Amino acid sequence: MAAPLPLPALHATHAGIWIASPSGEVREAGRGEAIARAAETPHIVLNAPLVGQRLGYGELSGLDLLELFAFIHPACFAVPTPAGLSRTLGIDPPASDAEAAGVLQQLGARLLDRLADHDWTQREGAWTANASLARLGWSWAPLVGRRLQAPEGGERMLFSRLKAWEEAPERPAAKLIRVDPAEAEARLRTLVGSASEAREGQRAMASAVSDVFAPRRSQHSPNMLLAEAGTGIGKTLAYLAPASLWAERSGGTVWVSTFTKALQRQLDAEGPRLIPDPAERTRRIVIRKGRENYLCLLNLEDALQGGFAGRAAILAQLVGRWAAYSRDGDMVGGDLPGWLASLFRRAGSAALTDRRGECVFAGCPHYRRCFIERAERAGREADIVIANHALVMINAARAREAAPQRIVFDEGHHLFDAADSTFAICFGGQEAIEMRRWIVGPEGKSRGRRRGLAARLMDVASYDDEGATALDAALEAARALPSDGWLARVAEGAPFGPFEALLAEVRGTVYARARAQDAGYGIETELAEPDGPLVANAAAAMEALEALQKPLAALSRRLEAVLADAPDWLDTQARARVEGAINGLGWRRETLLAWIGLLARVGGQADPDFVDWLAVERVDGREYDVAVNRRWLDPTRPLAAAVLEPAQGLLVTSATLRGGDGWDAAEQRTGACHLDAPVDRFEAESPFDYASDSEVLIVTDIRQGDLPALAGAYARLIEAAGGGTLGLFTAIQRLKAVHARIADRLARAGLPLLAQHVDPIDPGTLVDIFRDDARASLLGTDALRDGVDVPGESLRLVVMERVPWPRPTVLHAARRMAGGGSAYDDRVVRARLAQGFGRLIRRADDRGVFVILSAAMPSRLLRAFPPGVEVGRVPLDEAIARVQSRLSRPVDRPAAMVIP
Repeated sequence: MAAPLPLPALHATHAGIWIASPSGEVREAGRGEAIARAAETPHIVLNAPLVGQRLGYGELSGLDLLELFAFIHPACFAVPTPAGLSRTLGIDPPASDAEAAGVLQQLGARLLDRLADHDWTQREGAWTANASLARLGWSWAPLVGRRLQAPEGGERMLFSRLKAWEEAPERPAAKLIRVDPAEAEARLRTLVGSASEAREGQRAMASAVSDVFAPRRSQHSPNMLLAEAGTGIGKTLAYLAPASLWAERSGGTVWVSTFTKALQRQLDAEGPRLIPDPAERTRRIVIRKGRENYLCLLNLEDALQGGFAGRAAILAQLVGRWAAYSRDGDMVGGDLPGWLASLFRRAGSAALTDRRGECVFAGCPHYRRCFIERAERAGREADIVIANHALVMINAARAREAAPQRIVFDEGHHLFDAADSTFAICFGGQEAIEMRRWIVGPEGKSRGRRRGLAARLMDVASYDDEGATALDAALEAARALPSDGWLARVAEGAPFGPFEALLAEVRGTVYARARAQDAGYGIETELAEPDGPLVANAAAAMEALEALQKPLAALSRRLEAVLADAPDWLDTQARARVEGAINGLGWRRETLLAWIGLLARVGGQADPDFVDWLAVERVDGREYDVAVNRRWLDPTRPLAAAVLEPAQGLLVTSATLRGGDGWDAAEQRTGACHLDAPVDRFEAESPFDYASDSEVLIVTDIRQGDLPALAGAYARLIEAAGGGTLGLFTAIQRLKAVHARIADRLARAGLPLLAQHVDPIDPGTLVDIFRDDARASLLGTDALRDGVDVPGESLRLVVMERVPWPRPTVLHAARRMAGGGSAYDDRVVRARLAQGFGRLIRRADDRGVFVILSAAMPSRLLRAFPPGVEVGRVPLDEAIARVQSRLSRPVDRPAAMVIP
């Protein structure tokens, strides 16, 4: 083993602070001393923002091992803890927090030694990147530079090292074939392998899913199957077996859509079973996400050439290192470590993607190497496309691509929520200013490569006079939209222009009518009985939107005319750029028309199909947006029209598709009830023995609102379980308060406590850390209830702080009234309870306890849990004893995963 790096190291947790001297001597230190030493001399740390938060010193900087790891091992995974990084690098993990500071010195030495290793596969580009990082003042650059051998010749530029995609002819339409259920079962046996055997429920599901791929019987009536397959059935392979058969024989593509990134990764991991050859697998199984998830190479080039400054510029260099080795350029859930952006306090990471829809398509010098274009083209030729619900719905709603004809919606219980977001309309200051920026471009002191319509269409405007006139009119009209500083002007009662005047009236109406204004979070009121000034300002804003929409429509027509009668200078790249502008204009015009319809409602009749309300959005009491909102009362209606009806075959599956209710409820939540023809149904119970391996405890002596008692209950339950606890909260404020009261206590007992909305770490990385340490616990809100897939000892206790009733919003009130009153609430809560309980038992040898800290848990909700599970109403002391009794088995540490 290499000698530890002779530099000071600092490690801080809720249990204490430890400093290792350059000679390796480790001692405990106070907060004041640690801050003073870190300010004087750069220390080796791991996750500087997190350590700074532990110290109460937000400006902490130093030699962050995670930054060095991202430089040396780009596109590689590591759990960002001393133990996780140790296992990745083949070092014995520290046995305690006190040992961690010394281990940080060993980790630094191990990483730097890698630079001299002839087998280091990520060497290309490192010399050039480190030279740039040295100029930017990166703290590791001198140490890297002394160990990194200069290349004999010049290194290739980053962009020339990226693989270029190749154009392919349009794929023929898929053949109309049927999948024989017996052949699907045979394929399933092959996928399961000889080491195990397909379960009866799994075989039955593969057989039932086969019918989804038959030619449909009539227009607007797809072959649709609703399948509730209990956890442990193996539903992924059950539907991949017939899906892969159909794709191979028909020459078509099956889209498999998920709601969470965790399931996308799981599906991707099944790829070797389907297609063992890596090169063939890359061609036939493709992951697709929205454009905003991928690195934009033009934005990266701008950042590398001076568009970013300070820490953001260092992040851009590390992202450049990653881009050269990334599988697909996916910055959100791909092979870019989720913790990397958080090391830089999110400085610049969003600006490296195309979140504003400003892509110039073929006009971009990196078009042929674009990650987004590569993924889109690969998806056209693939057998299986792994996507998410939002992408499938957005593409269908905006007709971006040919609508998928065969779709598997896994995690189908989320279809309602995904459709609710996709088909929503929001006219607010943030949305409006983004529209202005897309049309007008940079104004004042704005930096970056953002370009307005005039810059993107300069050559077309100079060629076509009518197009130039329409473009000028659109630019003039767009300047009436809110501009920088709009929120302060609205709050101060000094709005500028018709849109800011409307938002000022909206804000005033909300504050006048809304309840519960002291919580510090968003407030709202229904759009009903509007006052005269609100109606008048809405009418003026609607006229201004019309004045913008009309020249954009004229510009679209002129661009289409240019394509129809192409001039000599309109080469292939220019044509693609004009086509991209037409698509972008179409999207914006649809948005404008939706806004016009929404504002017309302010002074008109309510539409029974929609729910409209006014809102002031806040975080911790700070306002960040003012908006008029519209949602479908039943969002599965547009889902059925845009996605379900055009398809040939659809499978919607989940372990909790019915959520403790009947099939009618499942059809309503998935949109199946809006189809002309009846849909098929399939059910397979979980093979797990829930009655023996789990129990539900309802604690009866924690009074609602008693925060000290709630925090004490969490601490005692986590101690009884020895960690491995997922704590679920319905309010962020209570989560933060409980965490603040118990984190130090648990840490001193060797039980780390992680918390969403507290730790400066993204939720995916929090789950990775939780999964890696069986003594850790994690507190979170709704996102973690559905996004946590942690089989084994790392998750053995789920604690809900209260019954997860829906928040009493305007939207919920409308749906509650339409859905049967309290019966609607019960359906929502049962679904949430079923999902929360589903986190516990993920494989046959799991066991666990589900605890609800609320005596007010109604008995009618208990059917959310699997049949046979014992439910007990007990005081806290008895609950703790039963948790200890059931979870007394010793905890194993995870095996090492070493980078070769």
